[in-house]
Amino acid sequence: MNSFKVADIKANSYFTDDVSIDNTFLLLPKKKEVTQSILTALMEWQFYDVYSKGELVSVESNEPQNFFVASERTNTSSTSTENSSVQVTEELSSDITDDFDTEGIISDVSGRDHELDTIKKIDLSVITNEDNKQALVQKLYNEYLSYVFDLYTYYATHKEIDLLALSEKIKEICVFVRDNRRYVLQVVPNQGEDEQHFLISHSLRSTILAITIGIQLRFPSAKLVELGIACLLHEIGMIRLPSQLYLSQHRLSPAEKNLLNAHPIISYTILKGFDMPLNICLAVLEHHEKENGTGYPRHIMGDKISLYAKIISVVCSYDAITAPRSYKEMATSFEAMVELLQNKSKQYDETIIKALLYSLSLFPIGSYVFLSDGKVAKVIDVNPENPKNPVVRIIGKKNGDGVIKTSEEGVKIIRVLNKQELSDLSKAGHID
Repeated sequence: MNSFKVADIKANSYFTDDVSIDNTFLLLPKKKEVTQSILTALMEWQFYDVYSKGELVSVESNEPQNFFVASERTNTSSTSTENSSVQVTEELSSDITDDFDTEGIISDVSGRDHELDTIKKIDLSVITNEDNKQALVQKLYNEYLSYVFDLYTYYATHKEIDLLALSEKIKEICVFVRDNRRYVLQVVPNQGEDEQHFLISHSLRSTILAITIGIQLRFPSAKLVELGIACLLHEIGMIRLPSQLYLSQHRLSPAEKNLLNAHPIISYTILKGFDMPLNICLAVLEHHEKENGTGYPRHIMGDKISLYAKIISVVCSYDAITAPRSYKEMATSFEAMVELLQNKSKQYDETIIKALLYSLSLFPIGSYVFLSDGKVAKVIDVNPENPKNPVVRIIGKKNGDGVIKTSEEGVKIIRVLNKQELSDLSKAGHID
């Protein structure tokens, strides 16, 4: 493997073999042009050397051929959990949550942000039937899903993003989540659609969770919108890669994994090409970094990772665990929450995990649970005072009937339903 000083590489040159960062991270495939923007970015990221088994060839070219296309501009305005049992005892839930203090985490989720109050919104208070409310939220969710599909498709075909329209749409989604959080978080991903449009559904679900955390952390509207834009576009670089890399059902080769791991840099370069704010671009670049330094592409850790990136990292992992995919069994939201709370190897920021916990509860909104009185219920809202005791609705009850706040002294949650129990209840028509 040959080492090359970035400072000595001239723009419009190329390598006769793949070129990597730190001997492992693929930067460019062979014979792809090295542009000045790539060289500038490498120096900004403090990568002073690159590596290749090939030779560096200098050429003159007026049309860059590499997949970064950093010059584009626009003028338009983990994995699955390994729980062998889904039963939760009082001791387990206590062990998980007792160390999480509420300072700086508990937020009045009904609080208003006047900058967002001018955005059009739906008023579910005029609808009395709970099922009708949920159906309307599902309809609006599907409309946002269509918007994201159109956004990604238009970029893929035209290399353009309407930044003004995107900003306004993110404001709408912020209001949508803020005012209808308990219904939005009950939206269940559709497996067929998720497989067909993985990037689209993942981007929207992650954005909704990220905005939920931002609200919990009392972000002002400007920061919520920035976070939403960053999260919605954090996978935009994936469309420059072969889809089999991120939809593959087989173990990726080292070369394939290196190529897949290039997507944060590709996404960063795309957004920089549209002159997006640096904090949005850094969130996209760093969303796979880990608190313990084991992430990529720069292996930074702790406070060196931007706050937006820390949030996106947590919500992406939560979504990856719970998302339906053909090559793995979908884990429950409770299993995903427990896995993140365990935070093995300290990969995630503890404050962000706390915010997720208090946004969704230990038994996340939408979960089906057994209660201490022998009844089955669905978690429909959080309890801002205690994440172990959410608000539930007894199965078989309609509208506001059967809604109770679980507690340690009264009716409490014993465990979540396992997959077979959920299947049996679904077949019997007791749950959706």
